[in-house]
Amino acid sequence: MTTHELDQATAERFARIALGHVVRPYPNKPGHVLSGPGDARPPQDLHPVFYGSYDWHSCVHGYWMLTRLLNRFPAMAASTDIIALFDTQFVSDKIAGECLYLEAPTAGGFERPYGWAWLLKLASELAVCRDKRWSETLRPLVDVIVRRFVEFLPLATYPVRVGTHFNTAFALRLAADYAEGDGDGALLTLLRDTALRWYGADEDCPAWGEPSGDDFLSSTLIEAECMRRLLAVEDFLNWFDRFLPDIAQSMPDILFQPVTVSDRSDGKIAHLDGLNLSRAWCWRSLAGALVADNRLQSQFETAAIRHLDAALPHVAGDYMGEHWLASFAVLALEA
Repeated sequence: MTTHELDQATAERFARIALGHVVRPYPNKPGHVLSGPGDARPPQDLHPVFYGSYDWHSCVHGYWMLTRLLNRFPAMAASTDIIALFDTQFVSDKIAGECLYLEAPTAGGFERPYGWAWLLKLASELAVCRDKRWSETLRPLVDVIVRRFVEFLPLATYPVRVGTHFNTAFALRLAADYAEGDGDGALLTLLRDTALRWYGADEDCPAWGEPSGDDFLSSTLIEAECMRRLLAVEDFLNWFDRFLPDIAQSMPDILFQPVTVSDRSDGKIAHLDGLNLSRAWCWRSLAGALVADNRLQSQFETAAIRHLDAALPHVAGDYMGEHWLASFAVLALEA
């Protein structure tokens, strides 16, 4: 029987998956611009910490998941290996190497906005670890990413609504956890103001174009989750009523149906397992905001369980999904 909550046995299994890939440098898909022959370097030279997990952003959120599981289940057997890994990786010279990479003129848009958001999500989780050394060591890299958000968001006239790494609602949603936890009121205000500027007037969303062939986010549901996270409860509920006015009738119906994954060895098609997991995360989070409507809460929770049932058996297996899906499973199971 599939569990829909995160327990210690599941945490141990997910931790072992991540421990096997965050330090696995190949296969590797670098988001790297070559400005000359000297820039053709192996992953560990480019990224002393986040060189594994097929790509930089997946490695970052692999470390986030390990941190989250360590905080939730410090007595699990994998904790010893997580702590040893962090003691090896979260050291000043390696973080300096990550910062040095970002100083290159060609790296201004590196991992914008998805990797930026996950780096801040990692920082927010490291900040509540018992051992504060790791969080303090990461701070220079966090400062670089915060500055990039602050510089970029006022320039971004339009949101990006695709269901992949470029989605801006997802980035605001994760960054909000960092800003609130760090007490960075200016950043939190910028995130909220940006969300209202981008999404505040949206209404009667038809979920047109969902799902696309390589989505791992629902552009509709992640926008709603972003607004839930950043707005006051009453303001969000008023906005949500306008945004999805027919949701009580399970419309748009496409949002309630888990997607089919035809080939998990294909990296793009494998994204669709992530779509099922991220939809489950959003459905559960949105249900939590609807405390005055038990029927809608039940409807949303049922949709979440349906999506979890479709995706959880496939968190591990083929490396195209295995290097990242467990992180999204944790988001959904903890929502």
